[in-house]
Amino acid sequence: MGKPTGFLEFERRDRGYEKAEMRVHHWREFVKSLPESELNRQAARCMDCGIPFCHQGCPVNNLIPDWNNLVYREQWQAASTALHSTNNFPEFTGRICPAPCEASCTLNIDDNPVTIKTIECAIVDRAWAEGWLKPLIPGQRTGKRVAVVGSGPAGMACAQQLARVGHGVTLFEKSDRIGGLLRYGIPDFKMDKHLIDRRMAQMAAEGVGFRTSVHVGVDVSVDELLRDYDAIALTGGAEWPRNLEIPGRDLDGIHYAMDFLVQQNKRNAGNEEHVAAPKGAISAKGKHVVVIGGGDTGSDCIGTSTRQDAASIVQLEILPQPPEHENKGLTWPDWPLKLRTSSSQEEGVDRDWSVVTKRAIGENGEVKALDCVRIDWSRGGDGRMQMTEIEGSRFELRADLVLLAMGFLGPVRGGLLHQSGVALDPRGNVKADTRDYRTSVDRIFAAGDMRRGQSLVVWAIREGRQCARAVDEYLMGQSSLPR
Repeated sequence: MGKPTGFLEFERRDRGYEKAEMRVHHWREFVKSLPESELNRQAARCMDCGIPFCHQGCPVNNLIPDWNNLVYREQWQAASTALHSTNNFPEFTGRICPAPCEASCTLNIDDNPVTIKTIECAIVDRAWAEGWLKPLIPGQRTGKRVAVVGSGPAGMACAQQLARVGHGVTLFEKSDRIGGLLRYGIPDFKMDKHLIDRRMAQMAAEGVGFRTSVHVGVDVSVDELLRDYDAIALTGGAEWPRNLEIPGRDLDGIHYAMDFLVQQNKRNAGNEEHVAAPKGAISAKGKHVVVIGGGDTGSDCIGTSTRQDAASIVQLEILPQPPEHENKGLTWPDWPLKLRTSSSQEEGVDRDWSVVTKRAIGENGEVKALDCVRIDWSRGGDGRMQMTEIEGSRFELRADLVLLAMGFLGPVRGGLLHQSGVALDPRGNVKADTRDYRTSVDRIFAAGDMRRGQSLVVWAIREGRQCARAVDEYLMGQSSLPR
C-alpha cells in the first residue's frame, strides 16, 4: 500500500477541459492532463482496500490498486507493465470509458472516488512518450491462421493477442480504415485517431495483417475464409440501429446518428470522397437539430452539431429525468442511475425527458417539425414500468435535422450472419458463451458487441482477449494467454 492516509490528506482532483467557447471551434481533444506531482497525490488516495470493489466495476480486470501504488511510488514503467497485463489499449479506455471502476471505488461512498481513469490515461500516454511500448514479437510461429472479422476494440484485442502467441492473424474491416466504431463512430474531440494508427503499427510488427474495404459476406464469403483459415473470430459490432416508426419518417432530414457521426469523422480524416449516406451529405450548420436518445451516441451528436454551427439543439429522452444523486445504500458498488451531463451537453443543448415523438411534420419533402407528447411513467400490476400520455401535453418542436440515437438492436442481419449459419440468441446476437466463445458452427467464434449486444469499449476489449484465448486453446490444445 502506498500511503495509508492519502485519501484523508488529498482531495479528489480530476482533469479539466478547455473552455467550451474555445473547444467548439475545433475537432481536437480538449482534456487537460494533470501535472505529474498531482497524479502522484491522486494515486496516493487509493486505499488498497481489503476488497477492491473497483475490480468488480472494471470489465477488463485492471489491477487498479497495483498501478495506483506504482504511480504513487513514481515507478511509471512498472505501472505501465501492470496496466497492459489486462488491457491492450488503455489509451482508448482512458478517454472514452465511462469509468464504472470509479463508481465502484470505496471512496465513491461519499462521492470522492480515486481518479482511476485519469491515472490510467496518464500511465499509457507516458509509456508511449518514453518509448516503453514495443512490439511483442513471438519467438516462433505456430503455422495456424486466424481470420478476425471486425476491427473495433474487440477485434483489435483478439487479433493482437493471437499474433503474440505466434498465429498468423488477418484482421478484416469493411470500411476503408481499421478501428470500427473507434475510428468512425467516436468523434475526434473525444479520441484522436492517431491513437489507433499507433497501435496498428505495433500490431503490424507483431504479425497482424490488415485487410480494409473487405466486407465479409459481400466481397469475400464465409466459406472462403473457412477454406483459407483454421479459425474465424466474429468481432463485428451491433450496428442495426433502432428506428423511429412514425408518420413522416421518410422525410429528408431524418437520419440515423451513426450516418451523421461517420460522415464528420471521414471529413476530418480527409476522406471527403468516401462521405456518403442514403440521402447524401448531412450537416447541422444553421439548422434546428433534434437528437432523439439520451445516451452517449446522442451526446456525440450534440458535440458534433455544435461544432458544425447548428442554430439550436434539443435532446429528447423517452425515460424520466434521473435523480441528481443516487442512493448509495441501494446502488453502490454497482453502476448507479443518476443524472449525468457530458462535456458535449455542457457546450449547449436543451434536454427534455419523458417525451414521445408522435409524427414528423414536413414541407416540400423535408422535415420541419416534430409532433411530441409528454408521458407519465408508473408501475403496472405486473411490476413493469408503463408509460401513459399526459392529456393536453402535446407540443410541436421545430426541427430541420433529426438524429436518431436510440440505441442498436444487434448485429446487422444477412450477409455475414446468413452465410455463416451461426445460431442467434433470443435478442438477435450471435449465440456463444463466455467460456469458449464458440458459435454453433465449428471453427467460428464470436466476441464483443456482435455477441453481447451494444456495450462499452471495456467489455469489447475483455471479450476480444478472452476470445483469443479460446481460439488459441482450440488450435493448440492449451493456451498461455491470460483470461
